[in-house]
Parts: sequence; C-alpha cells; structure tokens
Amino acid sequence: MSKRIILDTPQLNIMLHRMAIELYENHSNFSNCALIGLQPRGIALARKIKALLIEEFDLDHVTYGELDSTFYRDDFRRNEKILIPNSIALDFPIEGMDIVLIDDVLYTGRSVRSALNALADFGRPAKTELLTLIDRRFKRELPIQPDYVGTNVDTRAHDRVIVDLEKENKVWILTEQNNA
Repeated sequence: MSKRIILDTPQLNIMLHRMAIELYENHSNFSNCALIGLQPRGIALARKIKALLIEEFDLDHVTYGELDSTFYRDDFRRNEKILIPNSIALDFPIEGMDIVLIDDVLYTGRSVRSALNALADFGRPAKTELLTLIDRRFKRELPIQPDYVGTNVDTRAHDRVIVDLEKENKVWILTEQNNA
C-alpha cells in the first residue's frame, strides 16, 4: 500500500475555516440550527467546526449533538463483525430546527442514509443539511450530495481516505499497489 498526504495541516485549516464561514453565512446566530456529528468518524470534525464557529464569530452557543446510526445501517446483520454502537448525545429537541449532519468522508452515501433514518426517531427537522470534509464522488450508491464540502477527491474503489483531525491534522489516501 502506498500512503500519500492529500491535505496537510495548513490546507486543512483553510478548509475548516471556509466551511465554518459558509455555515455562518447560512445560519448566522445559530438560534434555530444544530450541528450533529455522526459517530464515530464525524465527531472530531463536528467538534472542530463548532469550536471555530464559537471562536471566529463570537457566538455564545451552538447547539451540538452526536448521533450513532449503527442499528440503522442496512448491513447491520449481514456482517460477521459485531458492530458495537457508540453513545448518542442528542439532549435537545430537533423538531422544527435546521440540522447540519457532519461526517468526515462521503463515499457510498449509506452512512448518511442510516443517519437520516436514526434522526427521524428524534423528530422532524425543518431542514437537514450535510457537511463533509471529503467527498469521494465516485461509487455513490444513493442520491446523496453534501451541502458543504471541504474538497472532492477522485479515488479508486479500493482506495481508503484517512482523516486524522486529532493527532496529526492531515488527510491521507491509501492506495493498494498492483503487482501487474
């Protein structure tokens, strides 16, 4: 496997700030908007976006939650691997709110679909948007598109995109080497 950086720390910081600005432009004071990080990999991104909004725009409060959609996945019982759910932290009513779901990488769209199903159990938002750092674009299996995108990355089916926002603050792509 080869590993190459597709976003370094300065590039990543610029993208995060740009996405925070876009959110602020569309939701200004966040009085009727909540950010919801998708477990497990969207949490670090959601927390960074929330912190940027509060720091950069001097907001008093941004409603924030974390959603695990493990039991809503269409492959939940099809896998021999036992899926262990993460905690859900939605301690506010979502009825009539604008919700921004946040995940690190959008690929097939199945995780977002399961998150939408899980979210429906908590009420009916006025609007639901999707923010993703990386949109892989190809291999989408469902008609799901992000409203806010850090960057588009064209990858092959067996490539993996690794987002590290907690230690190294970088994004890599792992590519299998062909022995042809």
